[in-house]
Amino acid sequence: MDEVLKAIKERRSIRKFKSDMLPKEIIDKVIESGLYAASGKGQQSPIIISVTNKELRDKLSKMNCKIGGWKEDFDPFYNAPVVLIVLAPKDWPTYIYDGSLVIGNMMLAAHSLNIGSCWIHRAKQEFESEEGKEILKSLGINGEYPNVPARKENRVYYID
Repeated sequence: MDEVLKAIKERRSIRKFKSDMLPKEIIDKVIESGLYAASGKGQQSPIIISVTNKELRDKLSKMNCKIGGWKEDFDPFYNAPVVLIVLAPKDWPTYIYDGSLVIGNMMLAAHSLNIGSCWIHRAKQEFESEEGKEILKSLGINGEYPNVPARKENRVYYID
């Protein structure tokens, strides 16, 4: 447990990244930590999109820059070669908290793996734009929230 507390106390946002691509196994470890984040009613509603494609990463950077109001040549991703996007359905009451917990877990995992991270905002605005919706559509993510699965039987016992 001391390692977790140490990571919580020591983790800092990094705003200058090397452009070297991380091995997929390392990216997957960070993503996996996000998948284990707590979520409202255990619904696991957030999704994670891993972007390592430089062309798409640069497109997202330009979109984010425009939304943030910076000069055209500013990179709000600080040269990071990997962008992990967390999205959650807006109709879920705890979507902001659920997504935040996913991001927090991933940032702590990255720190524990000696990888820098920085929470970059504005994904909501990016993916509500027509350009962002097209990106999601190209991935087969159409914004429709799946039905809640049936509940398992024999999970409640009464002792009167």
